Amino acid sequence: MRVLAAMSGGVDSAVAAARAVDAGHDVVGVHLALSRNPGTLRTGARGCCTIEDSMDAQRAANIIGIPYYVWDFSERFKAAVVDDFVAEYSAGRTPNPCMRCNERIKFAALLEKALALGFDAVATGHYATIVTADDGSRELHRAAAWAKDQSYVLGVLTAEQLAHAMFPLGATPSKAEVRAEAAARGFALASKPDSHDICFIPDGDTRGWLADKVGAEPGAILDRSGAVLGTHEGAAAFTVGQRKGINVGHPTPDGRPRFVLEVRPSTNEVIVGPKEALALRELAGARFSWAGRAPDDATTEFACEVQVRAHADPVPAMARVSHLDRLDDRDRLDDREQELVVTPTDPIIGVAPGQTAVLYIGTRVLGQFTIDRTVSAVPAEIS
Repeated sequence: MRVLAAMSGGVDSAVAAARAVDAGHDVVGVHLALSRNPGTLRTGARGCCTIEDSMDAQRAANIIGIPYYVWDFSERFKAAVVDDFVAEYSAGRTPNPCMRCNERIKFAALLEKALALGFDAVATGHYATIVTADDGSRELHRAAAWAKDQSYVLGVLTAEQLAHAMFPLGATPSKAEVRAEAAARGFALASKPDSHDICFIPDGDTRGWLADKVGAEPGAILDRSGAVLGTHEGAAAFTVGQRKGINVGHPTPDGRPRFVLEVRPSTNEVIVGPKEALALRELAGARFSWAGRAPDDATTEFACEVQVRAHADPVPAMARVSHLDRLDDRDRLDDREQELVVTPTDPIIGVAPGQTAVLYIGTRVLGQFTIDRTVSAVPAEIS
């Protein structure tokens, strides 16, 4: 097959590209330039897709012996990931930019261009596996090494995208083995630290970056009953579940700390309450997709596991697709819109609208949705 290997400049993608060559594929390496700022360089282990990374990828491609290109995806990345990140925070939600990047850049824009150029698949260094089911459809599954499993951030992939995806590292037992292989191949990046944090905020100061992009206006901090407890300097800087940085102005009646329960951008208010109020008995979202074949009848409640963060443990749950009863522009009931509703067996703590919930059945990724609404397991009068 003709394979386009996405080379970020890290050890995983370099080894993945080399393994694709070893498997007999005709491989071309490509690095995605996601920023037009020529001075953007890595700070420690923060960020990814920098100038330094593109040079690391170039050196690895030279050793492997494959053609190598740099593609400018900066405009699309800004519109699909950075601007989306700002818009979500402005709306009081907590987005996951890595999910959006995988969805809209690496497995939409990149795959679209790859197919147009005659490639059969895109290979990446993600730790996940693809299994072909009995009916010939492809399924996304967890990696062999659960400690490195990245199937969560790939939950946005559709059946069409899975048909053209390749994850050469999926069966690798450990990251140490990948680093040892990179060293044996002569890759200088064998000991390069993993990137972390948000790539377009390389100094890690998300609050300061948001204040510059969204603006910060003082507002009220309220409890669940509407009583004013204190003030804040900008609602966009807060996320659900946050404890630090909450200025309640005076001790709470019970003397216990308060946590952010909700952010209301329209009124510039932050709602806080006891930790117990972070427990949620229901999650739902209208922006959902299936990773491969969809359930035969998703409107009938089915058992699954739900994972709400990349490194969180999955928890047992029941899920179903439900119609949203909304009025259309002619004041008629329009039930065409649907949402995916998940009820965990035990309440989930501290999940924010905007986060992604990924559904699993065993090791298989069934699908995902962006959380639009949540229902607390604790009565509102407990403030």
